[in-house]
Amino acid sequence: MPSMTLAIPEDLHQLIRKHNEIRWSEIARRAMWEYANRLNLMDDMLKDSKLTEEDATRIANKVKKGIHKHHMRKLDEASDRH
Repeated sequence: MPSMTLAIPEDLHQLIRKHNEIRWSEIARRAMWEYANRLNLMDDMLKDSKLTEEDATRIANKVKKGIHKHHMRKLDEASDRH
């Protein structure tokens, strides 16, 4: 099995060192498998898509604006109650 070396921030390293009973390589391996499987699923879902990067950006911006509007409305409603 190939091996991999990871660079991690010092604060994470200190936390990991406190818990040497944990098999951190197994945690990392599982996390990478989960992420890779999600990428494969996404690739499978999008393989026949005609959506361009520009289309995706435009849709994402509309979604973000809608979410912002929704939360601003909720904030306004909450402030009106007080």
